[in-house]
Amino acid sequence: MSVIVVANPKGGVGKSTLATQISGYLASQGKVVTLGDLDRQQSSRQWLDIRPANLPRILPWDISRDAIARPAKGATDAVIDTPAGLHGGRLDAAMKVADLVVVPLQPSLFDMQATHAFVHELREHKRAGRVRIGLVGMRVKEHTLSQERFQEFVAALGIPLVASLRDTQNYVHLAAHGLTLFDVAPGKVERDLAQFEPLARWLAMPLKAVPLE
Repeated sequence: MSVIVVANPKGGVGKSTLATQISGYLASQGKVVTLGDLDRQQSSRQWLDIRPANLPRILPWDISRDAIARPAKGATDAVIDTPAGLHGGRLDAAMKVADLVVVPLQPSLFDMQATHAFVHELREHKRAGRVRIGLVGMRVKEHTLSQERFQEFVAALGIPLVASLRDTQNYVHLAAHGLTLFDVAPGKVERDLAQFEPLARWLAMPLKAVPLE
């Protein structure tokens, strides 16, 4: 089973949005997906509660802020949404089970500063050599000065930028109904599906075939 941890200690960077979208993508591919939420606000769990029953099912993974139990029986893929301020023992618990860590960040000074320190912490972690790490830009506005600075910042981190997702209300509207890009007519979210595709390819890569960070 593959375990994907979505993490960044900075709040408001889009962790729940990305965790639910990844879960929806995997479910759309016929995977048996379980989604856990370590955040006190339980945004991902609330999203699961309103997800229509006729869509590809995503199982809840009952985990607490202080313990990560075994995922749902029969799951092929697991996604963990994490809280702001993820450090110390909680980071250790997430890293212990992680195969991949996806770090969402927005092209703002504060997000980039927090992410720089977090990436350093990930690279120094005792399990860093066993976990594949990738960055995903969130709410990126194309052809702007902030995007140029964002790209320069990412290039200096030494961690691959897997995908950049644009600033659009599509994610907000979908989340409000328990949906993902993969639950609606492709023509309605064609641009967003194209932006997600590099992340989909990265998630699908065999771990042993990818250089570890």
